[in-house]
Amino acid sequence: MLTFSRSESFHAFSLALAFIADAASGSFETLTSDTAGSLFGGLLGDPTTLLAWHSAFMLMVILVVAGGVAGGLERAAKILMPLLAVMLIVLVGYAATTDGFADAAAWLLTPDFSKLDKDGVLAAMGHAFFTLSLGMGIMMAYGSYLSDDVNIGRTALVVVVLDTVIALLAGLAIFPVVFSNGLDAAAGPGLIFQTLPLAFGHMPGGEVFGVVFFVLLVFAAWTSGISLLEPIVEWLEEKTPMSRVGSAWVAGIATWLLGIATILSFNLWSDVAPLGMFAKFEGMTIFDLLDYATSKLMLPLTGLATIVFVGWFMGRDEVRSQLNMSDSAFSLWSFVARYIAPIGVVVVFASSL
Repeated sequence: MLTFSRSESFHAFSLALAFIADAASGSFETLTSDTAGSLFGGLLGDPTTLLAWHSAFMLMVILVVAGGVAGGLERAAKILMPLLAVMLIVLVGYAATTDGFADAAAWLLTPDFSKLDKDGVLAAMGHAFFTLSLGMGIMMAYGSYLSDDVNIGRTALVVVVLDTVIALLAGLAIFPVVFSNGLDAAAGPGLIFQTLPLAFGHMPGGEVFGVVFFVLLVFAAWTSGISLLEPIVEWLEEKTPMSRVGSAWVAGIATWLLGIATILSFNLWSDVAPLGMFAKFEGMTIFDLLDYATSKLMLPLTGLATIVFVGWFMGRDEVRSQLNMSDSAFSLWSFVARYIAPIGVVVVFASSL
């Protein structure tokens, strides 16, 4: 529930930076369901403000990547990420006091097997592929900092479980507020910037909780932005004469410039559809096209290439030593990696097209 497409990530958390000031000023206390939507929509419609926060966020990312990501940031993440989970639990506690909690919990948790058709299964597979950040350099960036004695299989299982738990907590925190205030449950990632300000505005100590939550959300985005930029910088360091600092600034500025085009897609260029002459892309803005290219094309293809490389071309002894599995578990993993996973990725990719 707290997931954003990769092209949305930089903007979503640039918005979180802006919402810290709103939370600190106490402006959430006067929000209604209508004004919450207006606050979010007004921010999206203001290119100057979006550009300022986008620039601030990118500067934060570039400075850390230029200086290296180990050390202080890694230690801070171990403290602040659990705090974000605690904040979600607090928000779930508040949501449980609202009128919409029972309906939201039923809507979120009651299985509807009529929806378990081909499209539903493919959508679930695609979401799982995306929310675990498969097929992108982010996992290689994080994995490069793991010590040799870490059990990758056990770590992967922990990541999957925690990802699911956090998603459920976020859903139980957000959707009761959605149901209580008559908001659209299908509004997408923007819900976090409409429902949570409403919750903070009406709960005891909401001003403090709001500031802390959006600060933690910014930190979550910061670490994500760093890990997304890191593989590009490492590649530039290896393939060009540029230093790490130079590579960070080149990659960061390129990302910043691309971000400006997507910022304008929400306001001044909202009617610009570069590929609108094709029926499939009719009405798609620059932001929509980048979102489509990354989530529908690049992620599945790079994920497929990765699993094929590891399953078929990487040395089996090296893979076995890294996974640290028993013979039977490794044989099962090898079968899945060689046959099941590639077929699943191809099916998801074909369905997205």
